[in-house]
Amino acid sequence: MSDTSGLDLTRFSINQQTVKQLSLPELVDACVDLGVPAVGLWREPVQSYGLDAAAKLVRDAGLAVTTLCRGGFLTAIDPDARAKALDDNRRAVDEAATLGTDTLVLVSGGLPAGSKDLRGARERIADALAELGPYAASNGVRLAIEPLHPMFASDRCVVSTLKQALDIAERFPAEQVGVTVDTYHIWWDEDAPAQIARAGASGRIHTFQLADWITPLPEGVLNGRGQVGDGSVDMREWQGYVEAAGYTGSIEVELFNDELWARDGRELLAETAARFVEHTA
Repeated sequence: MSDTSGLDLTRFSINQQTVKQLSLPELVDACVDLGVPAVGLWREPVQSYGLDAAAKLVRDAGLAVTTLCRGGFLTAIDPDARAKALDDNRRAVDEAATLGTDTLVLVSGGLPAGSKDLRGARERIADALAELGPYAASNGVRLAIEPLHPMFASDRCVVSTLKQALDIAERFPAEQVGVTVDTYHIWWDEDAPAQIARAGASGRIHTFQLADWITPLPEGVLNGRGQVGDGSVDMREWQGYVEAAGYTGSIEVELFNDELWARDGRELLAETAARFVEHTA
């Protein structure tokens, strides 16, 4: 395993998806061994391990849980599908609270089958948040809308820019709804720095995530996030924007990449920690 001794990992958080080849106990053990102080967890592996058992595991290890991924998928038109989505998001809020994180990341959802109405889909997200926001806040959890790169607008997320995310989030108190700033999804947007400042002014930067943009994109773009430092994104520049906007929290590295997942998970975690230190302030 690579040596991480001497690295300042105070603000580093490893998103579970980055090293999904590790089981939750393996991830926790590796974090303790390497001095990684925090993790961002995903619902599916947590549910597989057992919610209460997972909460105890990370708590006993002294790890902070920075976020839970993911809620959302709130664009359904069908009333039954909408009701199921709202119920699932309430469960996600409950899970976040049990795990001890105050931030549930939302991937808002794509266009329903047969629809071409982006504006209508975004309005249905706002309608859902009007119900979910107060419930989340009553459980000490904030909802963080994550804009995804426009290539995902049709099937995963009709919210493609920070401006679109904030236009929805600002309808609600900041302790209910804010945004996720993810370099992979917004690095191309020349308006994003101004929108980060806008988000910071109202206390709505709920989490900051790093991933690089590599070209050519791997086959299957969903798993095309590059290791920090391997692509086109200036991490320090974007860190500067969020910190100028008042963000002082943990910084997650969240990678989706088949080549990285094929490697030894502990070695990948150590490399990711080292890259974090190398490419952030």
